[in-house]
Amino acid sequence: MEIKAADVAKLRKMTGAGMMDCKKALVEAEGDFSRAQEIIREKGKLVAAKRADRETTEGAVKARVEGGKAILVCLGCETDFVSSNAEFQALANAIADAAIKNFPADLEALKACKLASGETVEDAVSQQTGKSGEKHVIAYYGKIEAPYISQYIHTINGKLGAIVAFNKPVDETLGRGIAMQVVSMKPVSVSAADCPAEVVEKERELAVIKTKEEQIQKAVDSALKKAGINPAHCDSEDHIESNTAKGWLTPEQAQQAREIKVRVAEEKAANLPEQMIQNIANGRIQKFFKENTLEEQEYQMSDGKETVKEALAAADKDAKVTSFCRFSLTDE
Repeated sequence: MEIKAADVAKLRKMTGAGMMDCKKALVEAEGDFSRAQEIIREKGKLVAAKRADRETTEGAVKARVEGGKAILVCLGCETDFVSSNAEFQALANAIADAAIKNFPADLEALKACKLASGETVEDAVSQQTGKSGEKHVIAYYGKIEAPYISQYIHTINGKLGAIVAFNKPVDETLGRGIAMQVVSMKPVSVSAADCPAEVVEKERELAVIKTKEEQIQKAVDSALKKAGINPAHCDSEDHIESNTAKGWLTPEQAQQAREIKVRVAEEKAANLPEQMIQNIANGRIQKFFKENTLEEQEYQMSDGKETVKEALAAADKDAKVTSFCRFSLTDE
């Protein structure tokens, strides 16, 4: 049957699909617009399935704040070329608008929300995948409720952003500055008290391992020096061999160094003072909290050395950050 250009244009306006895709869908559907729309949707799902294993390292992060509610959402794709496209950005904004309007409980609920155009978020993302031939995915969705909320999206590339909740209204510039702090300094929690237990446990495990390794290495270095051997010349087997070839170690010293490293390491490992190890590890954990919890981090917008907690208290002694959401497509 003959497919008129006006019908193709009408279907394109309804679906946003390309002209050729619309024409093919109308031909296959024998002019039935409802069936043609379904064909276009199915094509998007097929393309999405084929590209399901592709990485979406590009995209757009969007934030919306309305009253005491805020959302942070990221529409991901495969390439910067697609993410910078006006149509992609429009879809990301439409999803953000739907998220703040419906305030869904989680990512799956967001997919079921309807856009202003009438289609669901999930269908719109699938359709965009079919149009571009590139995987699209809702890479992140977060929400918060609070008396006051600030937000910041990194404007240079739009690939990272944050929303921050406060227990009461704060100065707008300070609120934005703390949101920028969250984006740039990547805190794991607001304070040490609410740092996830699994994070603290992992950091303690690493702190104990590092402390033990350092104590053992100190004992080995001391023994090597006592034997008249430079520890820097034998910190690895490759260095022992190369420094022996250079004449910096005699073959006898090289063998002696190997024996000392094994014997002293085993002896020290068997006699490490547990309380000392735990005390040093505790110090490392406190350093971790200072560097990785929002309240204890040095406030990047300040000229002095005050922490975020101190900067906030200086403006309002009763003001506190209660939570935040952060997402970045650029974090390693």
